[in-house]
Amino acid sequence: MSTTMDRRKRAEHLLRVVASPRFLDKQGLGNEVPFFICAYGAEEGLSMGEDRKDLIARLGHAGVQVLDIDLYDLSLEVLKDRGILDQVLEIEAETEKAELKELLQGVLDPQEHLIPAIARRIGAEPHDVIFLSGVGEVYPFLRSHNVLNNLQSTAKDRPTVMFFPGKYTHALATGASLELFGQLHDDKYYRAFNIMNYEV
Repeated sequence: MSTTMDRRKRAEHLLRVVASPRFLDKQGLGNEVPFFICAYGAEEGLSMGEDRKDLIARLGHAGVQVLDIDLYDLSLEVLKDRGILDQVLEIEAETEKAELKELLQGVLDPQEHLIPAIARRIGAEPHDVIFLSGVGEVYPFLRSHNVLNNLQSTAKDRPTVMFFPGKYTHALATGASLELFGQLHDDKYYRAFNIMNYEV
């Protein structure tokens, strides 16, 4: 979806779905967690950010409150709160990439640090739906399937939409998988629904 018309169609579909009582009441999901993937082309990164903000504003006018969480901004907050952001910035230039990756994966561990930070936001801000973005910006320190797996027990009361720069594919042979930027295989993840296939 790269043309203006496709963007418009996607925006209208997202508005119709997210504002619907069926979606907000988590109907038609069986016993699955209410997680949805909104995949888009990596080249649409800037325009998708604008479209997401516009969608949040339009949903607000429709009386739907969105808790908008950017994983990149949240990661910086976690590093700041732990008192290590300045240290990380200081050593970044002379540290090997693999070493830095390992360090950040440890200090941003989803189970220990990131999910509790999200849980605090969930508890503090009234909302009807959660939007997660910034997936591409936090790779490879955070992996989207890992965030979603750890989020299952924390964000099960309200629908969660992850805006994913890449593909969410389903195939009989390989199952469901997240492919970041349409190229990097981000492991199998079965429990989310493709929001573009959700009917109201």
